[in-house]
Amino acid sequence: MDTLHLEVITPLGKVFAGDVKSVTLPGADGEFGVLPHHASLVSLLAAGIIDVDMTDGNRESIAIDSGYAEIAGDKMIVLVDGAVAIVGNNEGEIAKALDAAKKLLREAHDSRVLLAAAEARVENSARSLL
Repeated sequence: MDTLHLEVITPLGKVFAGDVKSVTLPGADGEFGVLPHHASLVSLLAAGIIDVDMTDGNRESIAIDSGYAEIAGDKMIVLVDGAVAIVGNNEGEIAKALDAAKKLLREAHDSRVLLAAAEARVENSARSLL
């Protein structure tokens, strides 16, 4: 199986590192997807959700604020000011991650419409983990 190595990095360290099947990112000009063997690219990212399709068939979501993504070969590095992985082993952990993700998005967005759409995507992502 072809994979893409993804790293999501903040000033405080790595939030995610691993091989994935595909990634959907909130680009400054709209969402875009990345698969293995994608053309080299550097793109600005808007605050929103990174959807990660894992090699085991699961899906993970990471809330981010602004930053950029660099794709070179089968490696993708996402550098952002802040990120929250929406993961957990129980409802309490997932709820805590969800609250942190919403806070990050609230602080990053100026527009209430964009904020509502991003929060809805965060909640849908969290529900899929339950």
